[in-house]
Amino acid sequence: MEARAAGCGLLSVAGAEVRAGRREPCVLGLERRAGRYGVVIRSQEKENSDPDYIPINSRFKCVQEAEETLLIDIATNSCKVRIQGDETPERLFEIPDEERCLGFLSEVQSIQEAQLKASLPEPKDSAIWHQVEKSLTGLSPGALGFEDDFNTLSLEEKRNMQNHQTGSRREPPPPPVPQNKQSHREREGTSRDQPKVTNTMRKMFLPSTQSGQREGLIKHVLAKREKAYINLHNFRFFVGTWNVNGQSPDSFLNPWLVCDVEPPDFYCIGFQELDLSTEAFFYFDSMKEQEWLSAVERALHPKAKYKKVQMVRLVGMMLLIFAKKDHLSNIREVVTESVGTGVMGKMGNKGGVAIRFMFYNTTFCVVNSHLAAHVEDFERRNQDYKDICARMSFMIPSDSLSELNIMKHDVVIWLGDLNYRLCLPDASEVKNLISKNELQKLLTYDQLNIQRTQKKAFADFMEGEIKFIPTYKYDSKTDRWDSSGKCRVPAWCDRILWRGGNINQLRYCSHMDLKTSDHKPVSALFRIGVKVVDEQKYRKLFEDIVRIMDRMENDFLPSLELSRREFEFENVKFRQLQKQKFQITNNGQVTCHFSFIPKLNDSHYCKPWLRAEPCEGYLEPDESTEISLDVYVSKDSVTLLNSGEDKIEDILVLHLDRGKDYFLTISGTYLPSCFGTSLEALCRMKRPIREVPVTKLIDLEEDSFLEKEKSILQMGSLDSEEATEVPLQVPKEIWLLVDHLFKHALHQEDLFQTPGMQDELEQIIECLDTSIPETIPGSNHSVAEALLIFLEALPEPVICYELYQRCLDVSHSSRLCRQVILQLPSCHRNVFRYLMSFLRELLRYSDDNNVSATMIAALFSSLLLRPPPNLMARQTQQDRQRAINFLYSFLLTGDEE
Repeated sequence: MEARAAGCGLLSVAGAEVRAGRREPCVLGLERRAGRYGVVIRSQEKENSDPDYIPINSRFKCVQEAEETLLIDIATNSCKVRIQGDETPERLFEIPDEERCLGFLSEVQSIQEAQLKASLPEPKDSAIWHQVEKSLTGLSPGALGFEDDFNTLSLEEKRNMQNHQTGSRREPPPPPVPQNKQSHREREGTSRDQPKVTNTMRKMFLPSTQSGQREGLIKHVLAKREKAYINLHNFRFFVGTWNVNGQSPDSFLNPWLVCDVEPPDFYCIGFQELDLSTEAFFYFDSMKEQEWLSAVERALHPKAKYKKVQMVRLVGMMLLIFAKKDHLSNIREVVTESVGTGVMGKMGNKGGVAIRFMFYNTTFCVVNSHLAAHVEDFERRNQDYKDICARMSFMIPSDSLSELNIMKHDVVIWLGDLNYRLCLPDASEVKNLISKNELQKLLTYDQLNIQRTQKKAFADFMEGEIKFIPTYKYDSKTDRWDSSGKCRVPAWCDRILWRGGNINQLRYCSHMDLKTSDHKPVSALFRIGVKVVDEQKYRKLFEDIVRIMDRMENDFLPSLELSRREFEFENVKFRQLQKQKFQITNNGQVTCHFSFIPKLNDSHYCKPWLRAEPCEGYLEPDESTEISLDVYVSKDSVTLLNSGEDKIEDILVLHLDRGKDYFLTISGTYLPSCFGTSLEALCRMKRPIREVPVTKLIDLEEDSFLEKEKSILQMGSLDSEEATEVPLQVPKEIWLLVDHLFKHALHQEDLFQTPGMQDELEQIIECLDTSIPETIPGSNHSVAEALLIFLEALPEPVICYELYQRCLDVSHSSRLCRQVILQLPSCHRNVFRYLMSFLRELLRYSDDNNVSATMIAALFSSLLLRPPPNLMARQTQQDRQRAINFLYSFLLTGDEE
């Protein structure tokens, strides 16, 4: 054996280690150290790192994954190998050369057999098992999702199980937090209008080894039986919201923050319109932030000592959380997030900020939002709410792969200027009802109540009874209703809602003494039952679960049943979400963990236009769950689909830990869009893009690329047949959008600051893709956003990537800026000049449309002067400011020549 092992010391196999969904190239070899053989793992990505050495001893395992883990209709010449050492968790490797892999396994087995021959343990006395049976009597059969009828085991099986258990004892992990299951309605309500595929590729749990898989399953079962080891302790939470209208604090905040005798355990305080300056609007620092933070700290309850847990601000929205000092040691996993819901999600004047944290074993998410304004725009407010729910997610610091959305928390508190108004146009009538204290009658006209009843927004939230008069709108510094020319109808814009269990609202009121703003502050006091772990009960349950799981894992393999495996998506369009759903059922005997995994040589489990939701999870025996496959073509994937380089085709691998891989086939048809098509190709396309054959589209894109390259090099035009036809000076799609805004929107209030409606944007895109319309459908705001989306989706921006750095370098000189523009290809130069002429005209009516040169320069520079993809992550604030300066010079002067 020595000679044979020594002879194979140079034996090695190349492959890849599957770790956290990635495949890392490596080489496996055999090596002798200190008289013992072991497996050496050398990473090919980390050439200078020391190789891992796993000694071959009594606790060493090296097995080829069973053939049944693969579907029989999928041909493969590779094999999977699992290796586990004494102090090494199980690691999974893929070896592409099956013959060499089998030779390697044979050598390992020979070495292992020689070393283990004299070390097999003697069977233990089976009498011990009567004690084990007694310890399990508190667990009813099937309570953990297992068929745990212990008495049916044979004596030999009991001996084997006892041997396995002695090596399985370990300290229990921290108590798991159960993942809240969203109701079907809530999942539908938060479906993304603009899915961010990259977010869904991160996993809640992604065990890369058997020990990781096992720990995940134990956490899952512990979370299911949480009630067995937690006690509820009550804590008081003060929640406040105030739209301060850009003002600085001019009085003490005690009437708002100290209105209860007993000090709260937590303060959750949200502000809106903290700063209305242009600087704050574009994410620069705000002096108001420190002013209001200091004012709050001075006014916290004097009977307790508080520390700031966290603060987050987006433009004028700020959220503060304070806690009593003695609670800080029990607060962890604090994460902040913000979402702008302004135009294209770039403008932060509206949107939401949030702080999530765990207190003892209860997860909290506090959201402060400022939704769209104007009485008639309740649908836009609904859209803002759904957008915040869909786009806001939190990366948990203790697990870089773990991501939670708002609704996956035990307690959610949502506060802010939600801006819902009364469906009564007559301010006098409303004021009259207020004077008669007929608030309940008025509340029947409250838009938020109506939208909640119709399940259009905040469907699963609760709100306390409103017994205070409307908090908007007052003349600043007074208690007098709005006396301006607009004479706003009073409304309950400022609200506090919640969802979750063990929550009791003790008070809900406004604070009329504070007169700084045109809004009045609102506060609520909650008594919330927080889950505190009983360590003794938790440890006992953990040990019981481990014992049962040890046996079940030895006796049963997991299994799934899928309701379907083939999916066809017809007529997929840019920015139009399509969903298809299927069901998976655990038809095995044990709890299983499923996840979508990348295919060989892929970094993600799916193409960028596809996602699966959920992309991983756990199922108890006989439990089913629904998985949604979402196809959504965004600006990141539209160009390849337009050009035919990509198709609606993919194969998903649904992996079952310790079980099979299931393969799902995705196919479909894609309808090309002018959005995401190059300026050069569009200028040579006189008909709508849907009327152009796909083969012609590919030719146009190829010729357009060559045309642009030659133009930048200042060479002559192409002499192809396509070039004999005189191209358009600007794409007809840009001309149609800009011409519409020029004719109808120069006086439109808050143009390029108010987002369009999703259904109208879909109509506009479809209209431009299929026709040359006389008029563009939708509101002015939707047409304006469609123009911005068009510019953002261009594969090459209006100012070509090659000239990006040069534009930044000359941004200090108006003359040099104009010289750079002369170097653009003709169609890019024409589009730039056309847009600048329109924007200068728009600025002439700034008194009506509230548009400023600074705002326009900041918004359009991010679209027209984008850094190349390889520099995007390295763009600094100084780079962004120089890009703004570059564009600003064209807005203030006349001719670009």
